[in-house]
Amino acid sequence: MILWFMTANAGKVAEAKEHFSHHGIEVKQLEFDAIEPQADDLEEVALSKIEQALEHLPNPDDMVLVEDAGLFIEALNGFPGVYSSYVLNTIGNEGVLKLLNHLKSDDPIQDGKLRNAEFKAISVLHHRGQTIVAEGICPGRIAHSQDGEDGFGFDPIFIPADLDGDGNALPIGEIGEVSTHGRTFSAIGLEEKQLYSHRRRALATLLNSIGRLG
Repeated sequence: MILWFMTANAGKVAEAKEHFSHHGIEVKQLEFDAIEPQADDLEEVALSKIEQALEHLPNPDDMVLVEDAGLFIEALNGFPGVYSSYVLNTIGNEGVLKLLNHLKSDDPIQDGKLRNAEFKAISVLHHRGQTIVAEGICPGRIAHSQDGEDGFGFDPIFIPADLDGDGNALPIGEIGEVSTHGRTFSAIGLEEKQLYSHRRRALATLLNSIGRLG
């Protein structure tokens, strides 16, 4: 079974391949000059992209996947959100850090709450006329400086919240059974990142639903 992932981001493709390979699904990258939808909602953007992707699907019997994700920072009223890609390409990670320079506390728990943020992903899977939409969220906080060499996008400035034994995110300040110990997504390996990943959570929901696709 082949799944075409519409994205120009090699990092996203690597994550999807790692996830779907355990289920016998081959992931291939689908690239073309897509028109970026102008909308304030991730799902609306993703659904618009899936319509474009269908026109470029090599085999109409294959599956096609589109994902739209964003970083939502509480202190900035959810900014950059759906505009994450544009913000990353213009002011970058350093620009985001500068916007939050005034948010600091000597209390680690309070500091984390001041810089509270979450990654949110909307994944849309289409197969033979049927569409499934899934959401994945990874809560955490924004670091004070970039850290790590791996990852992509906002990974160098995002520290995920700790997880309990069942993989559920804990409130800022609580220490869980699974923790990056204050390291960002860019400072940990792909396998470890998958434990927290908003993309993994959205993809897991899609996998549970693939059986009902025609």
